[in-house]
Amino acid sequence: MTLVNKIPCTIVTGFLGAGKTTLVRHVVENAKGRRLAILVNEFGDVGFDKSFLAACGVEGCTEDSIVELPNGCICCTVADDFVPALETLLSRAEPPEHILIETSGLALPKPLVQAFQWPAIRSRVTVDGVVAVVDGPAVAAGAFAEDPEALAAQRAADQSVDHDNPLEEVFEDQLLCADLVVLNKADLIDAATRARVRGEVEGHLPRAVKVVETANGAIDPLVLLGLGAAAEDDLASRPSHHGEGEDHDHDDFETVALPVRPAVTAADLAARVEKAAEAEGVLRIKGFAEVEGKPMRLVVQGVGRRVAHHFDRPWRAGEARDGKLVVIGLKGFDQDAVAAALAG
Repeated sequence: MTLVNKIPCTIVTGFLGAGKTTLVRHVVENAKGRRLAILVNEFGDVGFDKSFLAACGVEGCTEDSIVELPNGCICCTVADDFVPALETLLSRAEPPEHILIETSGLALPKPLVQAFQWPAIRSRVTVDGVVAVVDGPAVAAGAFAEDPEALAAQRAADQSVDHDNPLEEVFEDQLLCADLVVLNKADLIDAATRARVRGEVEGHLPRAVKVVETANGAIDPLVLLGLGAAAEDDLASRPSHHGEGEDHDHDDFETVALPVRPAVTAADLAARVEKAAEAEGVLRIKGFAEVEGKPMRLVVQGVGRRVAHHFDRPWRAGEARDGKLVVIGLKGFDQDAVAAALAG
C-alpha cells in the first residue's frame, strides 16, 4: 500500500514516568520549523503534560498545536475521543506535516494502532512508528519484571494465589508493539547495568527492533520520525496480552488529583513528594506548584522514590496559582497517607 499523501503519525508509548513528555518536547524543540501537532493523553484530572509541552516557548509548540485527551486511556476511548480529535487536526487549513501521539503510561498501544484502520482516517494518515520509552533505572531495579524463583515459591506454597502482574503486562504490551525502543535515563545506570537492562528489554521484543540509549529524552528527531513502519498494516507481528476485540480496562489502577499549598522552597516540596511516594502502591506523582517569592511555576515529577523538579515558565498575569499534583497508584493505595505527606 502506498503512503503517498498520508500524514505520518508517531505513537510514543511507555510506562509511567519513563520520560515520554520530555522526549516529545525535545522533538518539538528540534523540529527545525517542521509543522507538528501533538495529541497528548492524560490518565488523571490535571492537564499537566499539555501544559508542560506548551511552555517550551519554541516555534510550532503552541496551545493550538497541542490537543489534550484527558481523563482516561486513549486505547479505551478510540471512537469517542481519538478519532474525532485526529479528524479535527486533519481538517485544518494547514494540516500538520507530522503528528506525535503521546499515550498515557497505562495505555496499550495496539488498540490505538488498530484505530488507524478506520475508514474515516485510513486513507489520510499512517502510523510511521511506535516508539516505546523505557525507564532504565526502573527496569534495573526490577520494577516491571517478574521474579521467576519467587513466583515458583509462591505457587508451591499456595496454588490459589493470583500471580497476575498488571504492571508487567502493560510494560510488555508496550514493548511488543514497538518499532523503536528508547532506553531513557541511561546516564543514571552504569555500563554493566545498561547492558543487563538492554538484554531484558530485548528479551521481550518479538522481532528485531533497535534499542537506543538516551538521557533526559534527548534524541535526534530524525531517529524517531520517518521510520515508515505503516504499523496499521503490520498488526500480526505485534502480539498482545489482550486478544482482538477483548475489553481492556484499568481496574488495577486509580488516580487522584490533590491540591498542594505553596512551598517555602523547591526542595521543601520535593521532600514532601518523596515522602508521599513512600505510601504503599504509589506509582507516579506529577504536577506543579507555587514557590513563595518565585515568579516561575515549579514542575515536580516523582517516579517511585526518585523526585525531580524544575521551574518551567513564569506565572501568567491573572493566572490562579493553585498547585495540583496527580497521584497514580495501584487500586486501593493509601490516599490519606499521600495527602498527609503532601500537606507536610
